[in-house]
Amino acid sequence: MSGAGGPERYDPGDGFGDDRDGPGDLPGIPPEPAGPPRIPTPRSAPEDTNGWPGPLPLVPEPENPEEAESPEDPESPEGLNSPEELKSPEQPKSPESPPEATPAPRRTDARTDPPRPPSHDVLRSLLGAWALAACSPDETAAVEKHLNHCTSCAEEALRLRQAVGLLHAEHSLDLDPLLRSRVLAGCLGRRPARIPVPGWAAAYDAEAARLDALLRDMGEAEWRAPVRLKWFDGQRLTGRDTTVAGVIGHLMAVDGVVAASLGLPDPLGEHAPGSPAARTDAYWHAEPDAASGAGPSALLRELWREQGHSLVRTVSFAGRGASDLSVPFGDFTLPVRDAFLDRAFECWVHAGDIAEAVDYPYELPSSAHLKAMIDLCARLLPDALAERRRAGLAAPPRRLVEAGAPGRTLHLEVEGTGGGNWYIPLDSPAAVGTAEETVAHIALDPEAFYQLAAGHVPPQEAAVGQLGDVEAIRDVLFAAASLSRL
Repeated sequence: MSGAGGPERYDPGDGFGDDRDGPGDLPGIPPEPAGPPRIPTPRSAPEDTNGWPGPLPLVPEPENPEEAESPEDPESPEGLNSPEELKSPEQPKSPESPPEATPAPRRTDARTDPPRPPSHDVLRSLLGAWALAACSPDETAAVEKHLNHCTSCAEEALRLRQAVGLLHAEHSLDLDPLLRSRVLAGCLGRRPARIPVPGWAAAYDAEAARLDALLRDMGEAEWRAPVRLKWFDGQRLTGRDTTVAGVIGHLMAVDGVVAASLGLPDPLGEHAPGSPAARTDAYWHAEPDAASGAGPSALLRELWREQGHSLVRTVSFAGRGASDLSVPFGDFTLPVRDAFLDRAFECWVHAGDIAEAVDYPYELPSSAHLKAMIDLCARLLPDALAERRRAGLAAPPRRLVEAGAPGRTLHLEVEGTGGGNWYIPLDSPAAVGTAEETVAHIALDPEAFYQLAAGHVPPQEAAVGQLGDVEAIRDVLFAAASLSRL
């Protein structure tokens, strides 16, 4: 109150009053002055209700009506709303008032909402992991479902899967069977052995070691796996059924011929038969459990491997004098140096038979050893061709020449690793094959040569390239297949 004798006028100040709170305070409205209440100007009932539903709240009447403020009061602070504006439900909100937040709908049960499928970008980002088989089962299912409908992603997935195939070539997790040979070769290159293995025995030593590595990885059940031994008997393909253990017994029985020629014990005894087929039948008859795989496989493998080591050690200590000894194989005889190559070829052939029976990968021999074995077969072809002529199974010679003179020739070409060129005399074993006298040409790869010389395919079905004299080509193919035996 002032000393002027009347109530002081309300000074709005900045439009927001002081910090006093009361039950009637509203946001943005200054509190009532401390003087007596003001009486508003009377209004009609419709104007007074302004459409408000229900009874209006009671407002205290001021003592001095003339001092009541109207909405048009020029001294009313700027932005101050009148009582009528406060009562209106459609009143616009003050810029200073914070917007009221709309309450979010209440979720009654989150499990009723179905999961949203991953977006295209997410699924496309999973293609690399999908190609590597690194996705979870749910991600894999989502990606593969998406690939059925999205062409661009399907093409990208195909490119990624092909790239993964190039990066992860299918190889065996086992050690390379040639690892032993490479390690020994590296060691011997740095420090030669005091008693080196002869070069003509190295192929047998390596092939026996490769077969031994294959056997070492097999279980007892695999030793009883059935194996079909096949060869060409001169007119048709034939074969015998045995087991993995029976194949090792066959190799040990035939290696016994070489052992006996070197003065070593023969596993079949002193009076054993001479031909490979007869020796094998004798062993299978004397050791039925070993032949069927019912016996201890470790003992059979140890006996065969120790015999092979003894053969290599003996010729290594004997030096050059052992290379010219003769080894009788029943119907034919070979010098020791060629007998070791023959046994190396047999190890390769029968290791392939065993690997096929147990579903195991098996590689070609090293190039130097493969070439030595092919060279032996090429040197045996003239005699095999002459033997077939004596049996009436080949065409007669067309032009006989003196021993050592050039005659009609077939050019045998083996392509690829370990291959080469050989010139086979056609009319006489004593003739010399030359490029100038070539009347026919045969070309094949090492695998096709293996199939042909092992007697695993009919000669007329061998995968070879042919050019020239058809009769000469046929006779040589049949002679090559006739080199095979049990």
